Amino acid sequence: MHEQLTEPLTLAAIAEQAAMSTRTLSRQFRAQTGSTPLQWLIRLRVHRAQELLETTDLSIDQIATASGFGTAVLLRQHFTKTTPTTPTAYRRTFTTA
Repeated sequence: MHEQLTEPLTLAAIAEQAAMSTRTLSRQFRAQTGSTPLQWLIRLRVHRAQELLETTDLSIDQIATASGFGTAVLLRQHFTKTTPTTPTAYRRTFTTA
């Protein structure tokens, strides 16, 4: 999933890549990580967005694309669910005045 972070991934596509059924993938993934594959993917994408917010001057739209969310709206929705702040406020904490 790391290598395909910016591509639209479905549970079926992940299961196919892992050569197992979606049910088996979900069960084994949850047993090993404590979350579903899609929840884990969202956290991975939010982490990538955080890295880009900390280290680049890319726009929120560009970061949304580069982290796999596709749109700034989706980035903001998932970012605020995962972290206690918005992408813009998060970036401000790393900007020196």
